[in-house]
Amino acid sequence: MKVVGIDFGSKRIGVAISDADGLMAFPKATLPNDRMLMTNIKDIIASEKVGAVVIGESTARDGNDNPIMGSARQFAEELGWETNLPVDFEPEFYSSAEARLLKEQASGKPAVMVDAEAAAVILNSYLVRARLGTTE
Repeated sequence: MKVVGIDFGSKRIGVAISDADGLMAFPKATLPNDRMLMTNIKDIIASEKVGAVVIGESTARDGNDNPIMGSARQFAEELGWETNLPVDFEPEFYSSAEARLLKEQASGKPAVMVDAEAAAVILNSYLVRARLGTTE
């Protein structure tokens, strides 16, 4: 089953898609966080035949939710209702920084717009934990 990963931000949303076996994640798109977001995500889910959604769970160093998490949780609830798919959260710690570093190492240039890559980092973490049986 394919899984979509989402790096939820106040301005941009990174999207990643797993392979059909749910073993590896690949960056898919960076979308604006605007009134068309739900439609755009639902279109990706339908066209990719996705069976589940994972959204990065952003917390501060003290373990409390970052300010964006209220909006992310509201979006997750609405997305689950709109698509009738399971929506899980995956802890994300510096996923954008990791994505930026990986992109810079691969290209040798400063990385910009790493939202889709950050979504792939989040989704890969979830997929590894799922294979190990630790996503519950």
